[in-house]
Parts: sequence; structure tokens; C-alpha cells
Amino acid sequence: MAAVSMKVVIPMGLEFSALKLRRDPVTLDVEFDWAPIELICEESDIDIDVFREQDEDNVAGLIHAWYLEHLQRGGATDPVQEMLLAEVQAENAAGGQAGVISHAGGLQ
Repeated sequence: MAAVSMKVVIPMGLEFSALKLRRDPVTLDVEFDWAPIELICEESDIDIDVFREQDEDNVAGLIHAWYLEHLQRGGATDPVQEMLLAEVQAENAAGGQAGVISHAGGLQ
């Protein structure tokens, strides 16, 4: 499947911490609050189904890109996102395919 480029707008005042990223200690699934993603979609005129109903890599990519931009603006590190980034780097270094982000459903 070809990659699709889209312009994503983070609403003024929306902080990365609003995602409330957390990781289930048993399943290691990443969980987060969907409300900030919904606000981003609304601001960007993007159908939320791109992130909710399609490949989970879509929402993982959005979160990753937002986090990098957040850090560039001087934002605080997020321990869950940092753990995920470290896992992806370790998998890539080992020659494996990164696939550590598994979203089992966020807060409604």
C-alpha cells in the first residue's frame, strides 16, 4: 500500500501529555485518550476513521510525529513514548521489523 501524505494541524494549546499515554503492564499494549486525536482530526479536516478503523500504524505514526514536534518545541519527555522509541531502535538495530505499538483501544 502506498504511503499517503496529509497535513496535520495540532490545535493551539493542545499538549502531548493530553494523550495520557500508558502501557498495560501485562499485555504491554499502549493505551491513550482518543479525545486529543479527535481534536487533531477536527482541526486538520481528517476523517477520524483513518486512525480508528484503519491500520494501527496510522495512529502510531501520528503520535510519533507529534511527539518529535513536541520535543522540538522544548516539550517534556514522555516515559511511555521514550520506551516505545527505544524498543523500535533496538528492533531496528537487531535487523527485525519494528512493531511494538499495539493499540487495543483507548479511553472513550
